[in-house]
Amino acid sequence: MKSLTVFILCGGKSSRMQSEKGLVLFQEKPFIEHIIQAILPITDKIKLITGSKEYDELKYEKIPDLIADKGPLGGIYTALSHSETEFNLILSCDIPLISTELLQQLISKHTKEAGITVFASETKTHPLIGIYSKNIVPVIKEAIESDELKMMDLLARLPHQIIHIEESENVHLTNINSADELNDLNMNLS
Repeated sequence: MKSLTVFILCGGKSSRMQSEKGLVLFQEKPFIEHIIQAILPITDKIKLITGSKEYDELKYEKIPDLIADKGPLGGIYTALSHSETEFNLILSCDIPLISTELLQQLISKHTKEAGITVFASETKTHPLIGIYSKNIVPVIKEAIESDELKMMDLLARLPHQIIHIEESENVHLTNINSADELNDLNMNLS
């Protein structure tokens, strides 16, 4: 997939983390830097969906939400509306264990008929690590206008592709939402 843009959804202030989630430190580096490191072997076309000045030290283009307070779906809508490529890798900012290998697997297995391609194990689907086609913007806009903001509802409405992973691989895709989850992660890795 030659033309691919990567958008990292930096979200707003996380109520559970009490700070800007993408800038939370893990192994002495912000989450977002771990994610960018995983992306760079694939592409340097990276954009951040954020209106926060806290990300200004990163050299990537920052795009504020077109429609405020619509959660991840609003971020994806903003990303795809600004994208110049048909296919877009959408990542949340709180997945510090994501690897280049997993991202390459997602990209290589994506079929262009799918509006969305995501990973799932038997127990968990990961809609915020996925390939999203620019062509689905009208469907997302409609969902936002109807205030149907659940990611799993969007998946159900569109032709999508699931890449099956083992339960053990979920750890690399886990989003860290609280200080407790971060502590657990540090404990498990030490």
